[in-house]
Amino acid sequence: MSWIKEGELSLWERFCANIIKAGPMPKHIAFIMDGNRRYAKKCQVERQEGHSQGFNKLAETLRWCLNLGILEVTVYAFSIENFKRSKNEVDGLLDLARQKFTSLMEEQEKLEKHGVCIRVLGDLHLLPLDLQEQIAQAVQATKNYNKCFLNVCFAYTSRHEITNAVREMAWGVEQGLLDPSDVSESLLDKCLYTNHSPHPDILIRTSGEVRLSDFLLWQTSHSCLVFQPILWPEYTFWNLCEAIFQFQMNHNTLQKARDMYAKERKRHQLERDQAAVAEQLLQEGLQASGDVQLRRTRLRKLSARREERVQSFLQALERKRADWLARLATTSA
Repeated sequence: MSWIKEGELSLWERFCANIIKAGPMPKHIAFIMDGNRRYAKKCQVERQEGHSQGFNKLAETLRWCLNLGILEVTVYAFSIENFKRSKNEVDGLLDLARQKFTSLMEEQEKLEKHGVCIRVLGDLHLLPLDLQEQIAQAVQATKNYNKCFLNVCFAYTSRHEITNAVREMAWGVEQGLLDPSDVSESLLDKCLYTNHSPHPDILIRTSGEVRLSDFLLWQTSHSCLVFQPILWPEYTFWNLCEAIFQFQMNHNTLQKARDMYAKERKRHQLERDQAAVAEQLLQEGLQASGDVQLRRTRLRKLSARREERVQSFLQALERKRADWLARLATTSA
């Protein structure tokens, strides 16, 4: 089955889509594609067939999203916790991934036509080397496409991602690229695997489970969470419309929460900067200075120097990650 399933919506689907588009539309949807194994049991087929049908449904869902103007999708394809399943099932999932990334490399014309950028988010070091190389090739082949984005979370959990982001910041301090005082929520956000993406507007989980299973915990703090009872391989366009409608019903509340959080983050950073300037003046014996202009000038300089350090660090981090992927892709070429 192709990664890119082309085709227009049906008449009734277009009618529904036009109604939905009258309201605020999500730009980014994340999916926990749950229920493949239960679907296989229900249909009395092998688990591997359930996972294969789940991939087919992903391709169909991407087509719906593209037709609705939703240009970024993130999917939970393989959790680090999945390594705890039986060897046969894990091997089957990894073999399926090999097949699908092989087929992806055969679809370059479609990917280029639609401008689909594939990103794979997770700790790829945990995967077999041949699969790492396949993934690196796919990412490298589509990295310059920018019309729409598919983020595949593979060998991923949110706690692992956050832990890795903390390690990256510690590396930055160790390398002299950052001061310890530069470490903040904002910087951690930029060190996550998802640093190139806006946070999801909607997170959808199928199969009736009402939990996040360690998926995008940081990024979905102000997202609309939608839990639907249907098994993933049976997901329909109408289920997607229902989720979008729930987002629209809660859009104003979610936006207010996001705005308040952004303001609070800025206020907290300003307070930290003001405290740092006060400490500087104290060390220089100028703590009693009532010169407001002096404090403002110091504040601007401190902020500018921090931003310069942060940008240099982020560029170095980006190069480190990109170079590793490029080496992997070259090895497999």
